[in-house]
Amino acid sequence: MKTFPMFLQMAGRRVVIAGGGEQAAQKARLILKTEAQIEVLAQELDPELADLAAAGRVTHRAGPITPASFADTALVFVATGCPGLDMALHALAKAAGATVNVVDQPDLCDALTPSIVDRDPVVVAIGTEGTAPVLARQIKTKLEETLEPRLGDLAALAGRLRHAAAARLAPRARRDLWRWVFNDTPRRMFTSGAERDAAKLIKTAIDTGEFGTSHGGCVSLVGAGPGAKDLITLRGVQRLQEADVIYYDRLLDPEILELARRDAERVYVGKAPGCHSWPQEKITQTLVAAAKRGQRVVRLKCGDPGVFGRSTEEMDALRADGIPVEIVPGVTAACAAAASAGQSLTDRGVIETVVLTTGHRKDGYAIPDQIKGITPGTCVALYMAVGLAPSIVDTLTLQHPDVAFDVQVVAKAQRKGQTLISCALSDLAKAITTNDIAGEAMIFVRWPRDNVQSQNHGGHLSVAS
Repeated sequence: MKTFPMFLQMAGRRVVIAGGGEQAAQKARLILKTEAQIEVLAQELDPELADLAAAGRVTHRAGPITPASFADTALVFVATGCPGLDMALHALAKAAGATVNVVDQPDLCDALTPSIVDRDPVVVAIGTEGTAPVLARQIKTKLEETLEPRLGDLAALAGRLRHAAAARLAPRARRDLWRWVFNDTPRRMFTSGAERDAAKLIKTAIDTGEFGTSHGGCVSLVGAGPGAKDLITLRGVQRLQEADVIYYDRLLDPEILELARRDAERVYVGKAPGCHSWPQEKITQTLVAAAKRGQRVVRLKCGDPGVFGRSTEEMDALRADGIPVEIVPGVTAACAAAASAGQSLTDRGVIETVVLTTGHRKDGYAIPDQIKGITPGTCVALYMAVGLAPSIVDTLTLQHPDVAFDVQVVAKAQRKGQTLISCALSDLAKAITTNDIAGEAMIFVRWPRDNVQSQNHGGHLSVAS
C-alpha cells in the first residue's frame, strides 16, 4: 500500500477549505457530516457556502491567505478550481505543516478522499489511491445495497447498551448476544422501522440472558420489481441476505437470486401466467410451516407484492398462526413499463387519474369496469389483459367512437427483449399479434383531458424493441 487507511478524530478540530465555488462546497458537504470546525478561505462564496456561513455552520474568512491560515489544522482542502492557484495554496499549507488534499491533483495530496458509505457511526471508506475513482464508486454502490439505511442507528443503540451487557453477561454470552442482535430478529425489526420494539427486545435479552433460539420464524413478502436485478429495493436485498429459505416465482432475471445468502434454500413455486406449478393454497401452507420451524422466510414475488400479487391470502394465513409477516414493496409493472416508454403515468392538466386494474379476475377474464367507465384525464394501466385486446377495442370504440385514445403496450419492461408499441386503438389487437406478445405485458389506455392529441393518433403505429 502506498497509502494507509485511518479514521481521524474530528470533533472540535479545525478543517480549512480554500476556495469558494462548487469544489469547495463538495468538500464542505463531506466534512459537515463530522463534528469538525470548518473555515472557508475565499474572497467570495457561492450561494450554498454563503448560506452555510450565514447559518453559522462554517466560518468564512475573506482576508489574505498566509501559512498561518493553515496552522493547527486537522486537514486542509485546496479546492479553488484553478490549478495554478491550487498549487500556490498547497505550498502555503505545507509551509504551515498541514496535511493537505488538493482536489483533482493526487500528486499534491497527503490525504486522499475516499468514497464513503455512511451509516453513522458505521462508516465504510473505499480508496483506490487515486487510480480508479469510478471503481471506488461502483464498490460504494454495492455496499449501499448491502448495508440497510438504519444499520447505524442499531450500532449506536448497541454502543449505548454495551455497559449494561458487560455488567450482566459473561464474555461468551455477550458475544452470542451481539451476534443475535446483528444477525437476527433485532436487526430485522430495526430495518423494518420497529426501532422501539427492537430496543425493548434487546434490553429484555440483556436482563434475562435469553435470546436467539427462543424467537420463532418470520415471513417477508418481497417485491422483486419488474425483473431487472438492479431494480429490487435495498430492503429487498437485505431480506434475501437474511433468509433461510426463499420461495420464488418465475423470476424475470435469475441473477436476483444471486443477491441471497449462498446457503439459503431456494424453492421454485412456479406462478407463471397460465401455468401455476404450485396451487396458491399449497404455497401458503408451506410458508406457514417454514416459519413455524423457526426459519426466516422470503416469498419473492415479481413486481410489487401488494399489486395483484395475492399477498392478502398469504398474510391472512400467517397472521392467523401468529407468524410475523411484512411486505417489502417492489417496483410494480405499471411504473416500470411507463419508465421504459419514457413517459410519466400522470401529466398535470392532461392525465390526473391513474387506474391500476387487471383483465384476469377470480372467475376468469373480463373487461374491467374501469375501461367501460373511463373518463377524460384518465390513464388505465391493464395487467394480464393481452388476451382481451380485441374486446377492449370493441368496448371503447362502441362507447367512445369520437375519442382518439393514446394506446401503448410494453412487453418485458426493463428486461432483455423489451418491446414498446404505440398505436391507435383500432390497431391494438393486430399489433399484439404481429409482435407475438403473450402474457408479460402492460397495456396503457390514456384519454387526455381537453382533447389533447398525441403523435399516436390518426392510426400511427410505432414499435421499438
